[in-house]
Amino acid sequence: MKFLGIFILAVILSTVSGQTTSFKDKVEDLKRAFGAVLDDTSAEIAGLTAQLLEMKEERAELDDTSAEIAGLTAQLQEMKEERAELDRAHAWQALHMAAAAACRGSTASGGTGPWGNAVLAKENTRSCNQVCGATVFSRCDADISISGYTGQATSYTQRLGHFYNYGCGTPGNTHVLFDEVKAGKDDVFKDISTGNWYYRFCCCRKP
Repeated sequence: MKFLGIFILAVILSTVSGQTTSFKDKVEDLKRAFGAVLDDTSAEIAGLTAQLLEMKEERAELDDTSAEIAGLTAQLQEMKEERAELDRAHAWQALHMAAAAACRGSTASGGTGPWGNAVLAKENTRSCNQVCGATVFSRCDADISISGYTGQATSYTQRLGHFYNYGCGTPGNTHVLFDEVKAGKDDVFKDISTGNWYYRFCCCRKP
């Protein structure tokens, strides 16, 4: 009877021992599986981190390129504005040289005296006697109005420009469009066909 009890106890212990070993193996398997998942996750995180870094670098390069393009665009715009200003200045200068030539031809003496003679913009509401008289070039020799068409002449009967000499004593035609000082900065590019008729100037000299 004692022998039977010992035998049963041995069988029970053996069974429990086998179950314990199997449980430990399962735990180890779970550990290994978790470790593998963790390794895979870490690799994925590292890969994503590398991709994000690459995207940041590409974005930085794109931002640099955009900044360069913006800078070049600003420079081109500035150059265009400078060119437009230069063209505008040269156009006004050409008009002033034409006015000086008109004064030279309109002055009976050709312009005399010990000083260089002056061409002044005529105010539309005043006579050239008044305009010249307000300066050291107080003697008026002529009041000229000139205009010219844009573009090259294409025939020998084509009108290229117009001129008047109103005389020094009266304001003459007081239209504001004849007054350069009151004109828009780009009005020099206009002619009779585009809304501007004449510009008037006073031919003045020192007595």
